[in-house]
Amino acid sequence: MTSKTKRGMFVALSAGAVLAVSACSGGATPAPGGSTASGGTDGSATDCAAYESYGDLSGKTITVYTSIASDAEAEPHIDAFVPFEECTGAKVEYEGSREFEAQLPVRVKAGNAPDLAYIPQPGLLQTLVKENADKVVPVGEAAAANVDKYYKEFWKSVGMVDGKYYGIPIGANAKSFVWYSPKVFAEKGYEIPKTWAELIALSDQIAADIPADDTTTKPWCAGIESGGATGWPATDWVEDMMLRVGTPEQYDQWVNHEIPFNDPTVVKAIDQAGSILKNEKYVNGGLGGITTIATTPFTDAGFPILDGMCFMHRQASFYQANWQTADPDADVSENGDVWAFPLPGEGATPPVLVGGEFALAFRDAPEVAALQAYLTSPEWSNAKADATPNGGWLSANSELDPNKLVKPIDKLSYELITAEDAVVRFDGSDLMPSAVGAGSFWKEMTDWIALGKSTQDAATAIETSWPKQ
Repeated sequence: MTSKTKRGMFVALSAGAVLAVSACSGGATPAPGGSTASGGTDGSATDCAAYESYGDLSGKTITVYTSIASDAEAEPHIDAFVPFEECTGAKVEYEGSREFEAQLPVRVKAGNAPDLAYIPQPGLLQTLVKENADKVVPVGEAAAANVDKYYKEFWKSVGMVDGKYYGIPIGANAKSFVWYSPKVFAEKGYEIPKTWAELIALSDQIAADIPADDTTTKPWCAGIESGGATGWPATDWVEDMMLRVGTPEQYDQWVNHEIPFNDPTVVKAIDQAGSILKNEKYVNGGLGGITTIATTPFTDAGFPILDGMCFMHRQASFYQANWQTADPDADVSENGDVWAFPLPGEGATPPVLVGGEFALAFRDAPEVAALQAYLTSPEWSNAKADATPNGGWLSANSELDPNKLVKPIDKLSYELITAEDAVVRFDGSDLMPSAVGAGSFWKEMTDWIALGKSTQDAATAIETSWPKQ
């Protein structure tokens, strides 16, 4: 599970290939079948002028391999390729597999790699590149230029391996949210906190307002159970705290193991998460005591908000899909049954923890480079938004039209991750070696809650597990 997702490309074209620096170019050039294609993802005719730089790719096929296997989830991805196919004449063959993470390394080593693969974890991308240096293709000039132009520098840095650029950003999600009920807050007179101190003060106020004979209702609810990935929601808590008790530079040092996992700043961050997650006055609303956090499925952990037994739940933007599971009629909006506010920090603009997917290329060919450039263009981001009518998806491309984002929480997420002054960092455990990020970090945070393990002991155990160079 990558949330974690929890859930590049890229070759430089030869001098004779006509792939411009950007996928957006002026002037109308006929598509293989005419100046406009038969239809875009939103039902309108596609203006092929923006696809001019890709050239005529008639007869060319590009294969794309992802972990997205269900028809409902795969269809928007497939539909978003349509403008590219109709305007260039190329054919994109999409393959989704639930065995993606196990099968991709096998296929690469066997010489049967796809042209492009969507990688759900930067850690996996790093491993694939380092173990298959002769089989992966660095990002080409056109795609790299698009990322430089349309994305914050941070997104490019995540796709770098040993100084070379390999992975382009595909999708994104914002993780630093606190879900709550606007209706209940209005009834109680509670205000949205803007700083960490205000968040703790609000938690204390809610705890004080709960009748003494009510042992079920609490300010917060949480759950970190996720099958074989149990513990990852707790690591998200710690990552968010690292962005609040330390500097962005310290966060980067921590993720890259330039400071040890049991560094005082990291210990302080875990303790700050514990000031909520291990506080009997605060948790676990509607679910039990502190230890129930370890056994409560993360998918269900926020549901007590709808029953009035919990007031706040920290979870990512993608959690929006879970509310209708609990109540099909739940109104997820700013004045509805449930909504979210940014997890406060100390400054006016709180830092944002994000997740996302990246794409990696395995074949050096003009048509593959053209598709990777398309995937980094505003045209693709907007086509993908058009092709996702039920919402729940966004990219960090600065030219994505936010009006195309169906869900209000997606619009808020986009606003936060693209803000000029935003401090944005990728999910730390996804960047760490898998033995840590998807291993000891998950396990030790689970023991920290379920067994009452001390912060120092948990942090030291994770530090000891870090692979030796």
